[in-house]
Amino acid sequence: MIPIRFSLSASVLAGALALGACGNETPAPAPEPAESGDGTLAMADPVAPVIATASLKTADGRDAGTVTATEREGGILIAVSATGIAPGEHGIHVHMTGKCDGPKFETAGGHWNPMGAKHGLSNPQGSHHGDMPNLTIASDGSGKMDYTVKEAALAEMLDADGAALVIHAKADDQMTDPSGDSGDRIACGVFGRG
Repeated sequence: MIPIRFSLSASVLAGALALGACGNETPAPAPEPAESGDGTLAMADPVAPVIATASLKTADGRDAGTVTATEREGGILIAVSATGIAPGEHGIHVHMTGKCDGPKFETAGGHWNPMGAKHGLSNPQGSHHGDMPNLTIASDGSGKMDYTVKEAALAEMLDADGAALVIHAKADDQMTDPSGDSGDRIACGVFGRG
């Protein structure tokens, strides 16, 4: 979104205030301008971002973290905060169905792939929209990651049957169809609008 830039001279501002004082109705407060990085004033965006969230659970129902998907210009920012996962590298993907029935979470379906692409961020034939870099889990069982799914919108992701985020047991090789040889699904969370 391109910020709206403006400047007001003191005389124009004083005239506008004087005219506003003449009316019988109290005018609505104007949005507050904010200073942009280049020193000019820009109007704050009054539209809140579109957000979806998911609570991750393991097959035995333990909490495994949270996920936030925020629509931005040019894509969807997926922010993952995982807990209680085995240390190491884990494949992590947006799956096409908003269901997380245990123990294998197969109800989440395959990766979100509206363009019919091949699997993997390193695949020369493109990648699924749901493909993401591996999630690194530290020795304490926690891990964080922010990743932007480019040229995507939440309305597409959260279609009639929803979407889920799945963490796999092994690392994703970013090439092999259909899921990068990333193994079993060990945690899953269904996205809901925030």
